[in-house]
Amino acid sequence: MYKRIAVFLLVFSLLFSTIPVSAQTATPAPGPVYVVQAGDTLWGIASEFGVDIKDLETANNMVGTNIFVGDKLIIPGLSNLTGTLVTQPVPFGETLPSLSRQYRMDPATLVKLNHIVSPTELYAGYGLIVLEQDNQKPWTSRASLEQGETMLELAVKGNSDPWSVAQVNDLGGPSAALPGDTLYLPTDNAEAAASGLPAALVSAQLDPLPLTQGITAQVRVVSSQAVKLGGLLVDHPLHFFSTDANTQVALQGIYAALEPGIYPLRIDVTSANGLVQSFEQMVLVNSGNYPTDPGLEVDPSTIDPAVTGPEDQWLEALTAVVTPEKYWNGVFKLPVATPYCVRAGFGDRRSYNGGALKNFHTGVDFGVCSAAHPLDIYAAADGVVVFTGLKTVRGNATIIDDGQGVFTCYYHQSKFLVSVGDHVKVGQLIGQIGATGRVTGPHLHFEVWVNGIQVNPLQWLAKAFPSS
Repeated sequence: MYKRIAVFLLVFSLLFSTIPVSAQTATPAPGPVYVVQAGDTLWGIASEFGVDIKDLETANNMVGTNIFVGDKLIIPGLSNLTGTLVTQPVPFGETLPSLSRQYRMDPATLVKLNHIVSPTELYAGYGLIVLEQDNQKPWTSRASLEQGETMLELAVKGNSDPWSVAQVNDLGGPSAALPGDTLYLPTDNAEAAASGLPAALVSAQLDPLPLTQGITAQVRVVSSQAVKLGGLLVDHPLHFFSTDANTQVALQGIYAALEPGIYPLRIDVTSANGLVQSFEQMVLVNSGNYPTDPGLEVDPSTIDPAVTGPEDQWLEALTAVVTPEKYWNGVFKLPVATPYCVRAGFGDRRSYNGGALKNFHTGVDFGVCSAAHPLDIYAAADGVVVFTGLKTVRGNATIIDDGQGVFTCYYHQSKFLVSVGDHVKVGQLIGQIGATGRVTGPHLHFEVWVNGIQVNPLQWLAKAFPSS
């Protein structure tokens, strides 16, 4: 009996010893999950993560290559990671070290996931793939280590200790942090401060990200002390205005024919003692995907460069003025009566009289569509009239300074009802629709200029600027 039991145990032991080690331990996770976004293809996802499309199909037990928005795909080859891979636009002011700390990711993994060759690739608006790890949210509390400040002082401000801060930020110890470094804190008591920004600034935000041709961009800066702000976006100087004691905002139009690509955003900070500090980062500008209008036949004199050039220069000079006072308040009002109709949209690419496709529509054309008030034109916002008169291209035009670099323009009128110097109120009757200038029929051409650039007026008819 005992002999049989001994033999059985010996056989069982030999059988167990032949089981592979991998079967004796917990099976490792197959890899992180990617949530399919609009426009994704299986080939594109495989290329983005550097995996073979067949491996991607096998890992997800797929039959065919059809995928749908919201599908969750396991990404093979990254079995050391668990969580969800998401794409986030890089906020203005962030760097590779600050992002790796925020998402608790090894910098090398972040570089691998995004095929980053140089840190300069991380321009604001860049679609960065990050890992939202299971049961581990990204850090949100952070503070910048100022010159002369110790890790102990920084940690105390965040209700923490220097050793915990060093561990959270993957530092060798409390003494490893450098002045200007942005460190995440294991508490929720510190105000956010974007990395690399001058110490006087609490935060700086660019909205929207990425930028798009023809939109109005907003740069919103919060400071911890009284400062004077300036800067540059693309190639236009920024003009900042206070919205409260600690916040300043600059609005800037993005040219509708600007070549898509990356352009500079620089913020200059002048402290009360005269010290000037700057921070610059590249930002992404995407195409507005504007349609092409059918070719238009117009009076040849209205497309003569000898006429259009000087008229354009005159208008650019007039709208370059930046009045300190802000006259408008809230969302702009529709400049025509309801029901209304749009005959041509902003940004549409155009050619005239069979010429080259080198123009774009600089405003929105409203047709004559109201039975009760078919020709009435109303002020879209409060402001001061700075021009009424006849121009070859724009016809009878009224131009209103709405303050702080914002102008509204009303072209092709048949009749003026205001004069230069008048202070107009939103909704006030200012003129009547006509067919003067470069037209193919009666309509109101309505433009909005923001710091020297024409922008899509419909954005101002739907959203209040500045926004919080």
